[in-house]
Amino acid sequence: MNAIVALCHFCELHGPRTLFCTEVLHSPLPQGASSGDIAGQNEQAEEEEGGIQMSSRIRSHSPAEGASADSSSPGPKKSDMCEASMKLCGCRSLAGGHPGYVSHDKETSIKYVSHQHPNHPQLFSIVRQACVRSLSCEVCPGREGPIFFGDEQHGFVFSHTFFIKDSLARGFQRWYSIITIMMDRIYLINSWPFLLGKIRGIIDELQGKALKVFEAEQYGCPQRAQRMNTAFTPFLHQRNGNAARSLTSLTNDENLWACLHTSFAWLLKACGSRLTEKLLEGAPTEDTLVQMEKLADLKEESEGWDGSEEEEKPSSQPDVVEGQELSKCSPETSLMPDCNSWNVAHRRLSVFRSLRHMRQVLGASAFRMLAWHVLMGNQVIWKARDADLVQSAFDVLRTMLPVGCVRIIPYSDQYEEAYRCNFLGLSPHVQIPSHILSSEFAVLVEVRTATRSSLYPTLFDDEQSLNKYEFVVTSGSPVAADRVGPTILNKIEAALTNQNLSVDVVDQCLVCLKEEWMNKVKVLFKFTKVDSRPKEDTQKLLSILGAAEEDNVKLLKFWMTGLSKTYKSHLMSTVRSPTSSESRN
Repeated sequence: MNAIVALCHFCELHGPRTLFCTEVLHSPLPQGASSGDIAGQNEQAEEEEGGIQMSSRIRSHSPAEGASADSSSPGPKKSDMCEASMKLCGCRSLAGGHPGYVSHDKETSIKYVSHQHPNHPQLFSIVRQACVRSLSCEVCPGREGPIFFGDEQHGFVFSHTFFIKDSLARGFQRWYSIITIMMDRIYLINSWPFLLGKIRGIIDELQGKALKVFEAEQYGCPQRAQRMNTAFTPFLHQRNGNAARSLTSLTNDENLWACLHTSFAWLLKACGSRLTEKLLEGAPTEDTLVQMEKLADLKEESEGWDGSEEEEKPSSQPDVVEGQELSKCSPETSLMPDCNSWNVAHRRLSVFRSLRHMRQVLGASAFRMLAWHVLMGNQVIWKARDADLVQSAFDVLRTMLPVGCVRIIPYSDQYEEAYRCNFLGLSPHVQIPSHILSSEFAVLVEVRTATRSSLYPTLFDDEQSLNKYEFVVTSGSPVAADRVGPTILNKIEAALTNQNLSVDVVDQCLVCLKEEWMNKVKVLFKFTKVDSRPKEDTQKLLSILGAAEEDNVKLLKFWMTGLSKTYKSHLMSTVRSPTSSESRN
């Protein structure tokens, strides 16, 4: 996450000051870092936490740490520091000459660097301005709590102000803030709950340590009574060197800055990895709507079974599975083997792994013929002894169609008409009517026992189950090799033949192609069925959609049957409403 986390303090002499900050470096360390990386120069304290390696050697003196800094350096001038500036006081965190801290993220090769001020002049200015605003004008009611402010030029800031107990301070407390600065406003706002919880935890720990020190000091030497017994003098003139105490003194923790570096580095890493970009689809897709309708219908049927005392229907007619493969058995009989044989969860591993795999098994020409019939809505018949093989083939082929266009009878002992299913699995002994075999609206895939051990090269190590079969694809209207075919089929084949695309990428391409053509289907449905436009206008529309060819028109008409009832009823109700009719007139 490209951000800076800083601890700020309100000094009673100089106002808001930056005490400690942690930034993310995606490139080599800033100029001057190499001098601090010489082996043996500084004592190293390395540890690993959450994949981050921490080291105390970062760089040599920063411009803010000594008189050697030139006038152009971004750090504060020596004259602006508190008294005893070379000591640890309220305006300083690390002692002069301290190299700072760095953590190396081994997973991403990112460095998390902590020191008192950013080394880059522009970053120093941004942090300085955020520090001043967080401890002056940008304060929530009560002066303690979180607040958000910023702009495009100086970045956006999440600030959490808090008090630390100090027996020597005015009002027995000092004012601090932890700020997170980044340029991405949306990301910072979305990270608000996470940052609030983690930063609040850091603050609670600091306040708890300081409270113990405060109570111990008050028990030994109560300051309130001593001040009341002292004659009034200007408070600032009473201060001595001990009054301007550092945070390490207030918490009695010598390892405070190393702990803060670890916390800030983890905060930057965790906040950057907890949010990822996602594609927002907006309204539900047609497939989603159809699936929801199928589930609702199935729920109503199951409730009807639970409340009725009628006898079970005979199982002579196989169930048609539309869209998802949902068993139509009642809950009481869902454990029966014959009723649950097509449940996906209980089937063994699929024989066909993807469309690309099926194309390699069947061959390019046979697969094109099969895919053409699938996309056109013709009946696809598979005859095989292995029911799992048929089911696996249907699982792969159905991915080319919208959910609403899929009607499957997985395996049957008799032929079923095309109006009942467009995917039909048959056992080898089933006789198919002759008019179906010669029809141009059906394709038959016969899975026969191979005459030799291997008919095609083995594509996977565990593919021996397919070597014993040969696949014969026939149809009354074979697709000619030079036929253009529907546009979506050509794009699918182009994706399958592109070996640079993985199977997952091809699946996503298929989803995008289906959504593109379903949008065309919606336009055509609205134009022809709802608005009832003449045929001439429809032809012009098809030309605009790039679907004027015969195969594309047939595909659109078939896919129109896959539109959800929700979408159709919405269009019809819109047309029939008085407001819509008035707007059309």
